[in-house]
Order: sequence, then structure tokens, then C-alpha cells
Amino acid sequence: MLKLRDGIVELYKKVATSLPPDIEDALRSALSREAEDSPAYSSLSVMIENVRLARDTARPICQDTGVPVFFVRVPAGLSQLELKETIFDATRIATAKVPLRPNAVDVVTEKNSGDNTGAGFPLVYLEETSGGTLTIDLMMKGGGSENVGQLYKLPIDELKAQRDLDGVRKCVLDAIQKAQGRGCPPYVIGVGIGAAKDQVTRLAKDQLMRKLTDSSKIEELAKLENILLEEINGLGIGPQGLGGRTTALGVKIGVNHRHPASYFVDVSVSCWAHRRGRLIW
Repeated sequence: MLKLRDGIVELYKKVATSLPPDIEDALRSALSREAEDSPAYSSLSVMIENVRLARDTARPICQDTGVPVFFVRVPAGLSQLELKETIFDATRIATAKVPLRPNAVDVVTEKNSGDNTGAGFPLVYLEETSGGTLTIDLMMKGGGSENVGQLYKLPIDELKAQRDLDGVRKCVLDAIQKAQGRGCPPYVIGVGIGAAKDQVTRLAKDQLMRKLTDSSKIEELAKLENILLEEINGLGIGPQGLGGRTTALGVKIGVNHRHPASYFVDVSVSCWAHRRGRLIW
């Protein structure tokens, strides 16, 4: 497991210091849509330059290196307990080596562990797969963007949102209106729909791992993703909340079956520095 541990340390370094190509391309595309003398253009220019400097100097893109969230697909026969311990060991090493800002705070004592590990920190979601390949996806989720996420239980009278996809649409627009610029837009938005609160929050984060160029295989959801992206960018919130044509870079929606009596919607928001990456072992 030592080689795997070192591989996860390198994954941390890559994710913390270099944006995925689809995110960087989307930022550059957004820049071309803004007026050159606007705050939006200036903000996006600074973001793009920050991406370049972080990559060139191998330093984190943002001072908040966030909550590490792992989605791991594990071949049958590989110890999930040992794998989780390896991830925690790699996290301790990466915190010192990359370096990462220590973000794991004990809720009772208010003491920072100093190495980004603690009870339920980092988040590790393990799923057994029938294949023979170990796949580790890592997202470093900033605290500010996590704070502006919202959980909804439909129907909601105030939003005139019923238990249908138009109700979901109204929830997402409400979440972004409430967020304004507090989560460092332009955002990437993941939406989870299903039967239970814990189910949809996980599902919404799953959607944040999709590439911006990816469209849902479900026609109705693909259409809604595009409609929402257009509507959100029409809100005028803009980069860093300073106004402009780009409030979001992408919207991704995932669904599970629901119970007849429940319809939960979670809106998970990621900041412009949407840091994610994959290790295949």
C-alpha cells in the first residue's frame, strides 16, 4: 500500500495546484463573453492568472484547500478498511508536503488536528465494483461554497415549487439567488434528487465530479441542465458577485427513485476553483 499511498499524495498535489482542463477552458470562454472594462472581466482575468501561477509554482490555487472528498470504486477482494487507512495516511503526508491548509477542527474541543484528518475527515465514500481496477476520485471542496448549498423538501409553497422537475428548477434558482457571490462564483452546481436527505446530498456531490462537457443520458435532465445554466447566467450575479454574464460554468443533475411521500432536492455548489482529479490503480 506504500506505492498507493504515494500515488494519493501526488493526486492531492495535482488537484490542489492545477485546475482540470474543462474548468480552465470554461473560465477562458467566460472571459471572452465579458466586456474588457468590466469588473467581471477583471475578476476572471485574475482567476486565470492565478491558475497559471499555481501550476507553474506547484502551489495551491486557493488558500482554502477545502474538505477532501473521496469517491472510491474498489475491486472485490481489496480491503476497504486498509484502503481508508491508506487515504488518511496520504492526507497527513500531503498536508505537510503540498502543503495543504489544516482544516479539520474537532467540534467539541475546537482544536485543529493539524493534518486534515479527524472523525469523518476527509470524507471517503467507498463502493465495490465488479471490475479489477481501483479508481480514486478526489474533490477538494471549499468551505465557502459548501456553506451556500441548500437542501429542499418539495413541495414548497413560498417558491410555488411542486414535486416535479419545474419544482427542482425553482429550488436551484432559489439557492443561487441566496448564494449571490458568497461562494466565489462562477459556480459549478450539482443537483441530487431522491427519496432521502442523506441520499441526495451524496448524489449532488457526485454530480460535481462530472466534466462540464458531459450531458445527462436522460433527455429531460440534459434539457433542464441547459435551461438552468442559461437562467442562472441571466441573474447577473457574475464572477465574485460583482455582476456579469457568467454566474455558473455548469449545472449537473442526478436522480434516484423517490418515495411517494417524499421529494428531496439538494443543491451542492462549488466555487470557480473547482478542484477535482482521478487516480487509477
